[in-house]
Amino acid sequence: MKLKNEHLLVAGSWTGALKPPESIPDRADVVIVGGGIVGVSTAWFLARQGVDVVLCEKGYIAGEQSGRNWGWVRQQGRDPREMPMMIESMRIFRELEAEIGEDIGFTQGGCLFVANNEKELEEQHDWVESTKEYELDTRVIDPKELAQLVTGATPPWLGAMYTASDGRAEPHKTTPAIARAAARSGAKILTSCAVRGIESSGGRVSSVVTEHGTIQTSTVLCAAGAWTSTFCRSMDIQVPQLRVRGTVARTAPAEKLLDGCLFDNRLGIRRRDDGGYTVAHGSILDHGITPSTLRYAFKFLPALKKEFKVLRLRFGKDFFDELAMPTQWSLDEQTPFEKLRVLNPAPSKRVLRKIRKNLDAVLPQMANVDIVEAWAGMVETSPDVVPIIGEVGEVAGFHIATGFSGHGFGIGPGAGKALAAMVTGADSAIDLTPFCLSRFFDGSPIRPMTAI
Repeated sequence: MKLKNEHLLVAGSWTGALKPPESIPDRADVVIVGGGIVGVSTAWFLARQGVDVVLCEKGYIAGEQSGRNWGWVRQQGRDPREMPMMIESMRIFRELEAEIGEDIGFTQGGCLFVANNEKELEEQHDWVESTKEYELDTRVIDPKELAQLVTGATPPWLGAMYTASDGRAEPHKTTPAIARAAARSGAKILTSCAVRGIESSGGRVSSVVTEHGTIQTSTVLCAAGAWTSTFCRSMDIQVPQLRVRGTVARTAPAEKLLDGCLFDNRLGIRRRDDGGYTVAHGSILDHGITPSTLRYAFKFLPALKKEFKVLRLRFGKDFFDELAMPTQWSLDEQTPFEKLRVLNPAPSKRVLRKIRKNLDAVLPQMANVDIVEAWAGMVETSPDVVPIIGEVGEVAGFHIATGFSGHGFGIGPGAGKALAAMVTGADSAIDLTPFCLSRFFDGSPIRPMTAI
């Protein structure tokens, strides 16, 4: 599909000249690996507490999934384990622009999950009932009220789950803005600065080795998104994680048909702050089979069964690329993180054609509105589609935060606040034990509730 009037508004997050640091600090209280929304949010909260924190990003801030996602900030439809963190994240988002003094395009325009059949409607009622303790404003609405919230939609929807307080923001603005706020608060944000590995002494982290030199520290948080499993494997830590490719597009400015976010099995769409829409297919994610797919196949079976109709499996280049990637390396030589600075998959042309077709079918008023930019991102997912958070491995002081499974943008600030408390030993009032890595190895049942 040919794009009209193409302009890299979103892709500007991961294009342009890399900016390596002129120098790096000798030491820090905490070093964060990864410049996505979870990493920069953690750095911001730590810096505000006076903690000496350094964040190292191998490429660009928000260069991967944190700049490529749908931009939804939603509470509804989440796994109950995520709810306390997500509610806190929503509170942070509401105050974020005033707090950091920058526009991120945040609006509480509501979120709609539409029901195409009685089974989906029943599942929505069940979710609302199961989360009553959180006192959300989520409710299931009828077709008449739904028609008032979405102008001119053609499908015969039976209703929708609706959370008026849910919101949206612009990913390409949000993560860089938080990173700048963290820097103003004293954090050192280093881009084009890959962390090659970790050194230890006496059973505890003693330093991180970057491509530009060594930083002495006793605490490391790896929030490296789709790269976390690779980084951990070099330390003999097994983190079950797979990547799926999501294709996304944005339209030119158009008539205001809805104010927030809407999910249908054919279409995911939200209003943008530039007057256009971010759109994606509601039911297609691509997964290139890799050695990791085979290694962790048993753990991912429940999720694969749940997402079987959504996933498009393929065998090819991804398998051989991972097979050729080293699992161990010397810290004085170039690593996979320097050889591939940015995971930048091409958007699927087939999926883009389906997005165009579905957009026109669901919202006919959009038929003459151009799609002006398209991109793809690699979503890192865990076996139960819930984050993996906590201290891991044999070396004390090494923590991870990964597996946000396509839900990370909205929950990112709340996760950052909880992680800042975790690495400093403070109490965030959010229980992180449900997110421990050991749940995938101790015989606990793996039960994904939500979708990727």
